[in-house]
Amino acid sequence: MASTIVLTGIKPTGMPHVGNWVGAIRPTVELSHRPDRQGFFFIADYHALTGLRDGAQLRQYSDSLAAAWIALGLDPQRSVLYRQSDIPEVFELAWVLACFSPKGLMNRAHAYKAQIQKNTEEGQEDVDHDVNMGLYTYPLLMAADILLMGATYVPVGRDQQQHVEIARDLAQYFNREYNREIFTLPEALIDESTAVLPGIDGRKMSKSYNNHLPIFESRERIHKLVLRIATDSSRPGDPKDPQASTIFQIYSALSNPDQVQTMAKAYQDGIAWKDAKEMLFQQFENTFAAPNQRYQEFMAHPEALDRIFSQGRDQARQQAAPVMDRVRRAVGVGARNRS
Repeated sequence: MASTIVLTGIKPTGMPHVGNWVGAIRPTVELSHRPDRQGFFFIADYHALTGLRDGAQLRQYSDSLAAAWIALGLDPQRSVLYRQSDIPEVFELAWVLACFSPKGLMNRAHAYKAQIQKNTEEGQEDVDHDVNMGLYTYPLLMAADILLMGATYVPVGRDQQQHVEIARDLAQYFNREYNREIFTLPEALIDESTAVLPGIDGRKMSKSYNNHLPIFESRERIHKLVLRIATDSSRPGDPKDPQASTIFQIYSALSNPDQVQTMAKAYQDGIAWKDAKEMLFQQFENTFAAPNQRYQEFMAHPEALDRIFSQGRDQARQQAAPVMDRVRRAVGVGARNRS
C-alpha cells in the first residue's frame, strides 16, 4: 500500500443530502482517485451510538452511507471501505489512549463544551445533563481511528479540526513516552474552498433543521422540496443577485463553470423564481440520476455491501496489525515473545 494514507470517517445519520455530498463525500471521492494516496474510508457506526439507540436503524444508515459513497464514485477496489465496528483493534487502542489522556484534554473538547454551555443556558442543575461517556470520550475513539491506520492526512471541516489535533497530541506524547515512533503524526486536511450549502429555508443545510435535499429520494419528492426553496419578493423581469440566492448556491455546487455563468446571466436578466427552481431541479436530476440507480441496486442487494465490507475489514485489520503490535510491545501487554 502507498505510504501516504488519507483517512476519512463519516457517522451514519440517515440518507446523505446534497450538503453531505459537497462537504464530505465528493472531496473524499476525489482524493480516492489520486495515485499518490491510499484512501481508508470508514463508516463510523460506533460513533453514532452517542445519540442513536435503534439497532435496525443504525444498520440501515450504515448500509445507506456505504451505498451512497460507492454510487457517488468511491471505488472499493482502489480504496479501503470498512465499518469501524469490524475493527476490534480500534477499541483496544481507544482504551490505551484513554489511559494516557489527561482528563483536562477531554474537558476542552468542543462537543462536550457545547453540551455544557447548552445545559448552563437552559438552567440545568447538573451541567453534565445528557452527557454520556461516549460523547465525553468521543475524541479518543476518533484518535484511535486515525492513529491505528497510520493516517498522514485526515480531511475534515473546521469543526472537526480539534479532533485531529488531539490525535496528534496523543501520538506525540506516546512516542515521547516510549522514545520511539509508534504512531504517525496526522495532519488535518482542510479545503477552504468547500462550500457550506444553505438548505431550502436559507439556513445551513442539515437534517436537524429538516431543510435538506436528500440525494436518493424520488424525483417527485425532490421536485416538491425544490419548489419550497425560500426566495425574496422580486418579480419576473427584475434583476436578481445570484450570490444572495439559495437556488443559485445549490445550483452552483452541482454545475460546471459554464453552467454557473449561464445561470448568473439569467439572474441578471430577471429570471422568474419558478424557472430558476426548475433549472435547479433539472440539474439535480442530471447530476444524481445515474448514482441514484446504483444506490437503489445496492440497497436492494445488501449482500453486495457485505462482500465489500468483508474485503475492507481484512485490508484494514492488516494495516492496523503492525501498529497495534508496536503499541502492545511498548506498554508491555500480550505475548512475551514479541520482538
